[in-house]
Order: sequence, then C-alpha cells, then structure tokens
Amino acid sequence: MQRTGPPRAHTLRDAVQALRSSYVDANPRSAERHELARRSMPGGNTRTTLYYEPFPLVFERAEGAHLYSLDGRRYLDLLGDYTAGLYGHSHPVLVKALHAALDEGVSFGGHTEREARFAAELRRRFPALELVRFTNSGTEANLFALAAARAHTGRSTVLVFRGGYHGGVLAFGQGGAPLNVPHRFLVGDYNDVDGAREIIAEAGDELAAVLVEPMLGSGGTIPGSPEFLRTLREETARAGALLIFDEIMTSRLAPGGLQQVLGITPDLTTLGKYLGGGMSFGAFGGRAGIMRGFDPSAPGPVWAHAGTFNNNTLTMAAGLAGLEHVLTDTALDELNARGERLRGRLRSVFTDADIPFTVTGRGSLMTFHPVPGPVGSPADLTGADHAARELLFFHLLEQGYWMARRAMVALSLAISDTDCDGVVAAFEEFADRYGAALRDPS
Repeated sequence: MQRTGPPRAHTLRDAVQALRSSYVDANPRSAERHELARRSMPGGNTRTTLYYEPFPLVFERAEGAHLYSLDGRRYLDLLGDYTAGLYGHSHPVLVKALHAALDEGVSFGGHTEREARFAAELRRRFPALELVRFTNSGTEANLFALAAARAHTGRSTVLVFRGGYHGGVLAFGQGGAPLNVPHRFLVGDYNDVDGAREIIAEAGDELAAVLVEPMLGSGGTIPGSPEFLRTLREETARAGALLIFDEIMTSRLAPGGLQQVLGITPDLTTLGKYLGGGMSFGAFGGRAGIMRGFDPSAPGPVWAHAGTFNNNTLTMAAGLAGLEHVLTDTALDELNARGERLRGRLRSVFTDADIPFTVTGRGSLMTFHPVPGPVGSPADLTGADHAARELLFFHLLEQGYWMARRAMVALSLAISDTDCDGVVAAFEEFADRYGAALRDPS
C-alpha cells in the first residue's frame, strides 16, 4: 500500500520533523489511546522496545502478513514481532490447534500428552538437545541455562559480548544494563577472536560459561564469523567451561539453527520466540550429563526448575502444530532464501543511490544501519546517525510498512515475493527523496 511522502527536505532534521508531523496528523486515535495507557502504566508502556516518540501506533487486529491500526491503516508486517511471528498472523493450522486446546481445557496443573511430543520434535530438529526443558520466555531460558552452567561447573564467571541481548535482565548493548542479574560477567568484543581467546585464558578455572548469539539479534543482526564461534568452542572445551548458544532468534535461519550451518555443537542451547507458535515460550537444553541435574526422579540433589506455565496447553498445542504441519525444512529454506534476495536488492539500492546506509543479517533477518559499512561488530556503528534511522522508520510507516524503529526486519512465512517488490520500491523512493539530505545531514 504505497503512499506519497512529504516534499523533499533540505536537511535530515527537517525531513524527520516533516515525517513526524505527518505521522501525528494521521494517527489521532493511537495518540488518544496512548494517553489513556499512561494513566496506568509508566510511559503507557509494558514492553520497552515497543515505545517510540511521539507515541507508538496501536493495533486492533492482524491477518496473514498485515497489521491494522486503530486509525484504520494497514501495514505490511516486516517485523514479525521481533522474530516471534514467523508463521504470520492467525495461521489457520495454529488457530485450529489453539481452538482444540481451548475446548479441552486450559490450566491442568499436570502433564499433557502434547508436551512430550513437542520436546521430541525439538530434539529431532536440534540434535544438540539431548534433553530439553520448557520455560515461558527466552529470558527465562537463558537464566536457567546460566544457572545450570554454574551448578554443573561449580564456577561463577560468565563471558558475554557487547551488543549481545539475552533477555530483559541479560542485556549488553553498552556492556551492561542497570537491571541485569548480578552474575560475575566478563564482557568481550563480538567477533574479536584474539580478544575472546585472551579473556577465556585469563578467566581460567573461574569461567563457568560463554553465552553468545551465533548472530547478534537485537544488537544489529551482525553474523558471528565462523572463526570467532569455532574459537569459542575450542577454548571453552579447553578451559572446562560450557558454551551456550543463544539461538532464540537464529534458530529460524536453518532447519537445525545456525549451529547446524556452522557445524558447531554447543553444550547448551536456548530457544524461544516463533517455536511457541505465537504463544509465550522458551526452552533450554543440551548435553544429557548437564540436563540430568534437573531430573526430579534422580537420587541426590536436584536443581529445582518450577514454572506454572512451562507446559501450558496453548503453547504446547500451537508450538507442536507449527512444527509438525507448517514449518517444513523446505518452507524454512524458501523463507530464508527470500530474505537473502531481498537483502541483496536493498544493498544495491543503497549502493546505486550512494547513500550512507548498509544492511546486515542472514536469511530472513536483517537490520539497516546508517553507516557506509562494512559492519562486523557493534563498534562499527559508533558513527551511526540516529536521525537517519528514524527517517527510514517514519518513511516506511508513511508507505505502509511496519518494522522496528531500530530498523530491524524479520520476515514471516506470510511475506511473498510480490510483497518484497513493494519493499524495494519503498526503499528506492526513500533513497530518491532523501538521498541529498542523507549524504549531507547538516
């Protein structure tokens, strides 16, 4: 759904202001609803990443590849709920499974038949999961994976990387965050092979685990180099520490996750997002010798892992139905190939227009950065102009496309090649309309 944007602006700041003004004029009901929400929630918000100024859009329904706002506008959903919405909206197979689960009953407080089948399906897809346990979110999955690593090794130190995001209390965008859990963290630079090797050697027998995303997700969809990730595997094995792959986002990039593509087997893997079929979900698992610490039938001390909704009936139903009937290897491969084609076309748009933008990512995940590139770590984004990113965000909204304000895209199965043609056209208009302002932002 293409719309004509505002006139060309002489400066980058003028362009952003014009788009913001158009946004305010076009979305009065969202503004009103936001003010109402502010009476009950700090900033009218209960999920920080969804907030942006002057106020966030409010959606009232979704179907297939589209979102519909309270102000009556339709948007092609390029974000897929930050990778959780891989199936698109209201996929009929998942809706049928959810209705069946609702008819059977919701909160049993006991085991269900589907949970064992769901666990077996996850083990089939991710062979490193010799045993697996469910949680309610990716944050929980990473918290319990770290707890297991510390309990198993008897050590206390964890190596993470700048730009890494492993949940609301495990965020390392600037090396740490005030609400992070108080583990003893060492923070290294992503894709720095020698630096990682040095930190692991210095930590020695105090190092319990290395927690890493094979590709930074929220940190800019920056792929980890094979050399970097293999070095982590080799050095943790040498140090007697555990390697934890956070594949909460990246597991969608191949039928067996990026660990399959890389040929690297971590000791523990964390999962979440889309694997719950749109419901709240997380999981962690790995080597049986580690995971048996959670076995309540085993003699001796047991690592307690409770959670009222770990095996909730809706997640078990939707997650299992998605894996058994929708997310075939072929469907996932086609989605990621579509993403590769789109990213290549958009990179060409930036190059041909000679504007200081680049795109990183892999498969169906990508992020647009207002720097010339290349980008191999968060340090390469130091000179990024936030106003240029905001310009792209509001331009795409004007054109009828929804992505993260940080310029992240996560394609869903509902996105077609024709949809991608429209995305390319919207970016071409962006480059044409704002190219001069982007090249000379003053």
